[in-house]
Amino acid sequence: MNSKTISNGILRALAIVLGIVLTLFFLYKIQAVIVYIAIAAVISLIGRPIVLFLRKKLKFNNTVAVITTMAIFLGLLIGLIGLFIPLITKQSHNLSLLDIDQLQSNIQDLYHQALTYFEINNIDVEKSIKESNLLNKIDYALIPNFLNSLASGLGSFGIGLFSVLFISFFFLKDSRLFENGIMTFIPDDKETRWSNSSTKIKDLLSRYFVGLIFQILILFIIYTIGLLIIGVENAVVIAFLCALLNLIPYVGPLVGAALMITLTMTSNLGASFSEVIMPKTFWVLLVFIIGQLIDNFGSQPIIFSKSVKSHPLEIFLVILIAGILFGVVGLIIAVPAYTAIKVILKEFLSENKVVKKLTKDL
Repeated sequence: MNSKTISNGILRALAIVLGIVLTLFFLYKIQAVIVYIAIAAVISLIGRPIVLFLRKKLKFNNTVAVITTMAIFLGLLIGLIGLFIPLITKQSHNLSLLDIDQLQSNIQDLYHQALTYFEINNIDVEKSIKESNLLNKIDYALIPNFLNSLASGLGSFGIGLFSVLFISFFFLKDSRLFENGIMTFIPDDKETRWSNSSTKIKDLLSRYFVGLIFQILILFIIYTIGLLIIGVENAVVIAFLCALLNLIPYVGPLVGAALMITLTMTSNLGASFSEVIMPKTFWVLLVFIIGQLIDNFGSQPIIFSKSVKSHPLEIFLVILIAGILFGVVGLIIAVPAYTAIKVILKEFLSENKVVKKLTKDL
């Protein structure tokens, strides 16, 4: 091996490293576009059964079926926005007239009522807080500032929404568009296997995402009925937010519970803690627990077993590992990514003993 060969090898290695770095930098700069494509892919997977139903059962042509499906999605989106607009308008009006000192006084009054209630029951909460003076450290002016930031982000949201809808339309219209793009990087002798894997992945993930919609719907109905019976203000909006948070495994339900309890308590500022706030909070917590029990022992096992065909323990470990490695994003994408990997492994490594064991139900 002469010096020229060594030099060429070093230059080739540097070029490869530079190419990888530039590719990663490019992907980082267009991360918003990647997110749009990912969301559009999920929407197309959810809409795929609707398009197939319209084409096969109602004899729509492909374009009309896709337009009808997108119209359904837009109608649902407009309905959700219409659901939140009255609440946002009301809260914005209240905050525009907000007396920060009065708000702090109300929350401090609630705090002292809570301390009094727990002292009656021999629970020394104040000692556990160790006179942290937490309430005086809260900057209540952050609430109007947050609303201003939210308003400034509406423009970006509009661009993102249009981009997602536009990409989703073509993903639905040409179901092989995304697949053909990936085929560019697949060797010719592997194209048939990849095509089989792609079809299987689309079928499984379509059922998975549709199942998630039904899971959210079931939780939404349970929460709404429970909160309406208790008499919580804005019960429908709170129920929808908490049901939607359930999409994030394990962490989402905890955040939903905290949100539900917090909104319930703050909507009753000025009322008696022991006679109004505490009993209502207890019943809200009970509604949440009932919803989670039905979800954990009913909805989720059915979704995972029927859609992605994986054992619940297997799913739990995958979600746990993905959460440790990638945080909240890992929790959300764990099941779809694991399902896709299993399908690909079965197609390309079907003779492997471990793969055969993991994919026996696929």
